[in-house]
Amino acid sequence: MITEQQSVLIRTLCRLLIPFIQLFGLYVIVHGHSSPGGGFQGGVILAASFILMSIAYGVDAMRQRFPLTAMLVLISVGVLIYGGIGLVSMLLGANFLDYGVLPGADPRSLGMLIVEIGVGVTVMAAMVSIFNELISFE
Repeated sequence: MITEQQSVLIRTLCRLLIPFIQLFGLYVIVHGHSSPGGGFQGGVILAASFILMSIAYGVDAMRQRFPLTAMLVLISVGVLIYGGIGLVSMLLGANFLDYGVLPGADPRSLGMLIVEIGVGVTVMAAMVSIFNELISFE
């Protein structure tokens, strides 16, 4: 049984940790095209921060900050980003997800970064959505 004093301690620690966890998740996503990590790992880290929020503050607080409609929109947007980069590559005459044909100084790096962002957004929203579905069976 968690006492009120323990609850205050848990909430305070989570309030301090969650922004750093989210910042680290964004770092893993953004640097995933040039170092270990990437969209999947960063998305799971971001989802873990929302799950930690629901453990500390309750599921309703997390659902208020990240509603189901937002999750569904983010899942769709992430998949569209991923598929959109592949489609752009094909329209420019290359294979699906062949980043070399994208415009810019370093097209491969840019293409991988955009794909990592799409994957990260999709994974984060999907993991939080799965958690919401599992927690609603109580």
